[in-house]
Amino acid sequence: MNYSVDPAASVGSNFSIGDYSVVSSGVAIGDGVSIGGGVFLWSGMVLESGVVIGSNASFATDVEATSAEAVSTTVLRSGARVGANATIGAGLTLGANCRVTPGSVVTRDVPPNAIVAGNPAHITGYVNTPHLDLPGQAASARTGAADGDLPVLHVKQAALHRLPKIVDLRGALSFGEVGAHLPFEPKRFFMVYDVPSREVRGEHAHKACHQFLVCVKGSCGIVVDDGQFRDEILLDSARVGLHIPPMVWGIQYQFSRDAVLLVLASDIYSAEDYIRNYDEFLRAVQGDRHGA
Repeated sequence: MNYSVDPAASVGSNFSIGDYSVVSSGVAIGDGVSIGGGVFLWSGMVLESGVVIGSNASFATDVEATSAEAVSTTVLRSGARVGANATIGAGLTLGANCRVTPGSVVTRDVPPNAIVAGNPAHITGYVNTPHLDLPGQAASARTGAADGDLPVLHVKQAALHRLPKIVDLRGALSFGEVGAHLPFEPKRFFMVYDVPSREVRGEHAHKACHQFLVCVKGSCGIVVDDGQFRDEILLDSARVGLHIPPMVWGIQYQFSRDAVLLVLASDIYSAEDYIRNYDEFLRAVQGDRHGA
């Protein structure tokens, strides 16, 4: 046996571990966890069920801590996967079903379902999230073309809407009318711009507020999630709007340098209307489905 598991560690069923790995006392490991070779798990770490850690992945500790001290709790939520030779900073949480690609250096918490890569790691996509191409997307960045039927989203009630375009010698104009194009009457708008391309915005749901998103310049990626299904859409035309209804988790990322995202909202700002924790969101939508 070329590995070590301290008797004081809590280890679930169907646990596998590679050679030269060490599990310290105070580590909590759920069912079905797999750890590759050459991995050291510090006291206080929590690995929930189904976590997979590749060979030689490294988990940092607090600089001030000695080997005898409890360090900041690093938590890997259910189904998280850490690739070989990745480095995870101290005290971070890796969200459920996230993917850390091999060799990445993670310096911030990783959201649920996110795929991260690089040094420092940034979000490159989301697992089990089909990317839906818009008609004419290859040409839209150059010409504003967006002909053809818009795809139907897997996420219930969320929908893409075609906006009219009028062109003459003076330029082009797109517009939307309540009822004809907008599925609600806006009471607020805001614009998002000058976003560093690797930054992620959104990451929340609304309890009652509807939103309508139009990328009026440049492009940005939008992920919508209803707790069962997810879709990813690249908005890159002022002729296409995305309606995000209440109780749908929304994420905006991969902004182009020149991106300007216009958001119309059905109500004025209310902090109480936001759900910013994904686990809380899942509990809420699951409760809604069970109560239906």
